[in-house]
Amino acid sequence: MSTLQGNDFEDGNVLGGPFAEIFVHDLTAATGRCRFCGLDGPMAAVHVYARAPGVVVRCPGCQEVLMRLVSTPRGLELDASGLAHLSWKL
Repeated sequence: MSTLQGNDFEDGNVLGGPFAEIFVHDLTAATGRCRFCGLDGPMAAVHVYARAPGVVVRCPGCQEVLMRLVSTPRGLELDASGLAHLSWKL
């Protein structure tokens, strides 16, 4: 498990911007479950680190990586392997 220092993250409400190109429904309105610790909660509450070449989304409970989004010359690449479940109530 990684240990992060300080509050250099933003809350999950910023996910609406970079992830809008991928998801039809607003990601901030979704509920996700961490594959590592099992925390189930709103994606608006995750920790988002956007001061990198891409966007890294971490669990607010255990700080493990839930998702990564990177723009490359080939296009957008999404890794959501840290999520056990992602759902929307429509």
